[in-house]
Amino acid sequence: MQYQTQASQIGTLATEQNKVLRNTYTMLALTMIPTIIGAFIGTSISFSFMTEHPIIGSLLMFGVMMGMLFAVAALRNSVWGIVALLGFTFVAGVFLGPILQHALHFSNGAQLVGMAAGGTGIIFITLATIATVTKKDFSFMGKFLFIGMILLIIASLANIFFQIPALSLTISAIAVMIFSAYILYDISQIVHGGETNYVMATLSLYMNIYNLFINLLNLLMAFSGERD
Repeated sequence: MQYQTQASQIGTLATEQNKVLRNTYTMLALTMIPTIIGAFIGTSISFSFMTEHPIIGSLLMFGVMMGMLFAVAALRNSVWGIVALLGFTFVAGVFLGPILQHALHFSNGAQLVGMAAGGTGIIFITLATIATVTKKDFSFMGKFLFIGMILLIIASLANIFFQIPALSLTISAIAVMIFSAYILYDISQIVHGGETNYVMATLSLYMNIYNLFINLLNLLMAFSGERD
């Protein structure tokens, strides 16, 4: 009887985890819609203020993004959490404007953007499959990734002031590795029941994909960009 109860509990837990994972993937697909709309709008907006005041502009963008992240987290258990998440992804798409505008100034800019998007998709699908199919627990990576993220943020903020091209490329290369590893970690958390809220799970994976795309595009522009 006890064995049957335990088996039933395990089956229920597995069902819930699969439901969270399914809902997360569905929401993740939906977030791409406001992101693309926002990015389209962002490419037509003048970000002259950021060009003239890169430090203040970057800090303002960071502040807005952090504020909206906290809003999503605060509303995660209600339908407003979904609204906040979609609103956040729209704003995140608009904030892609400067880097997309910069990329499109290259003669092969559209190709670079496509390659960055395709590369991001391939990395995500590959790592998501590994985490889901193998069901390996990647929770051990949590502390290392957190430390790496803190160092990455510090280096990124420092480079806003120093504007060193070599440091920028190094940061992008490290960021690609960190956010790729975070995809494994975050999906593993869902699979093993460490994350049970699909709004927060979607937000985590979205941020991984978003930052992965940006940093891949930075690297592609540096090494494959063709100026007119």
